[in-house]
Amino acid sequence: MVNDAASSLPDPGATSHEVLAHLQSGKCTTKTLISEYLNFLETTGKRLGAVVEVFSQSALQEAEASDARRMAGEALGVLEGIPFTAKMNICTEEGTTDASSAMLAGFEAGVDATVVQKMRSAGAILVGKSSCDEFAMGASNESSAHGVVRNPWDASRVPGGSSGGAAALAGAFGWAIHLGSDTGGSIRQPAAFCSATGMKPTWGRVSRRGLIAFGSSLDQIGPLARDAKDCQIALEVLQGSDPLDATSHSFPESSKEPIRKIGWIRQGFGEGIDASIREQVEAARSILEKDGIEFVEVSLPTMAQANACYQVIATAEASSNLARYDGIHVGKRKDSNDLEELYSSSRSSGFGAEVRRRILLGTFVLSSGYIDAYYGRAQSVRQEIREEILSALEDVDALMMPVSPFAPFKIGERIDDPLALYACDILTVTANLAGVPAVAVPCSFDNEGLPVGMQWLGKHGDDHRLLQLASLWQELNDTWKSVPQGGQS
Repeated sequence: MVNDAASSLPDPGATSHEVLAHLQSGKCTTKTLISEYLNFLETTGKRLGAVVEVFSQSALQEAEASDARRMAGEALGVLEGIPFTAKMNICTEEGTTDASSAMLAGFEAGVDATVVQKMRSAGAILVGKSSCDEFAMGASNESSAHGVVRNPWDASRVPGGSSGGAAALAGAFGWAIHLGSDTGGSIRQPAAFCSATGMKPTWGRVSRRGLIAFGSSLDQIGPLARDAKDCQIALEVLQGSDPLDATSHSFPESSKEPIRKIGWIRQGFGEGIDASIREQVEAARSILEKDGIEFVEVSLPTMAQANACYQVIATAEASSNLARYDGIHVGKRKDSNDLEELYSSSRSSGFGAEVRRRILLGTFVLSSGYIDAYYGRAQSVRQEIREEILSALEDVDALMMPVSPFAPFKIGERIDDPLALYACDILTVTANLAGVPAVAVPCSFDNEGLPVGMQWLGKHGDDHRLLQLASLWQELNDTWKSVPQGGQS
């Protein structure tokens, strides 16, 4: 038995697989580890605005049960004793699931999403819920009903969105795995802004049961963590067909051959991309070339239309999905003697400005007389984008470009300019429109000490192969190992 008084904790930046080895060697108990991580959430996590709820009592009880299983020599899960968090739009039995919206304030799902069930079954311990942009609509995590989330590397800057809380936690401290969702870049962009690793799986690889829908044909749950190996372990747990989600299915095992030929997307380094971002990703290319990886230039002309296409489809699906929150059947209700006024006042007071804007845009593009001109055309463009990406991937193993066209920006800098915020998505939405997997990894830091991220897109089902490439990069470059000073509790 481990003497807690004499136990040693992992380093603050340790990965989950390093923590697993730490626990297995008996250097500390699960209860000691979870207690310290809960302390991080209550201090740094709340200071950053990254965590909304902390489940101290249930987490410590689960930690004690994990220690008992380990002492008894029972079979242990692949994530036994590892803390994890769930984004506020992912249902959990404990706490609330309000999608960071006043519309769902106090809503208790009372049941775990499939991904949460799978994490628990693997021995992981749910420690809290992370903040996000309201209904996952945003790129800065400034629209949360729980307040602004701050970047752990510079508290005056945004962490990215919409999974900003999860990314801020992953970038600030190690040990844990964080569940986020990605509709147009909502895992990858905050991962890049916070120097974390984030994976958007192939659409359908991970069950969406228990995820509050934004854009159902685009949404995908995925992990954020310290490194690619952590994401690999998590994805193996999360993936697979779910009888309660007809859109999910199991994929055949991907090729074991390592990725050795990468397409360099020309449009990912052109107009609108900051010079500092280009320089850092180009430097990463040079490092990979020295390791023997071949690069060929690839042109994806449809990328110029991708963001506009995404905004039409995403807002249309959001308008449809959020129609259920009417203040009568579901959601915040503002009493009125008039039915029309009840609907209007409930939705106006329950939804924030950005969500209302997207609902209105979506309703417009689906309206009679406009549906063919906007939604129908966007679906045609989406098919062109998909075909172009799949064609490009016939000649290479993966595609590469930056995650964001610019570094993390100041809080308040773009919030009043929706078009400026939507520009955050220009390099990420393509993967969602095509349904292909994409992984974001820390690349370096710019001259202001701000994280720079890069991403790879792969063939359908090549998720694990992409993560192997990401692991190779992280063996060649240790940028991801850095932990911000404020990340330590």
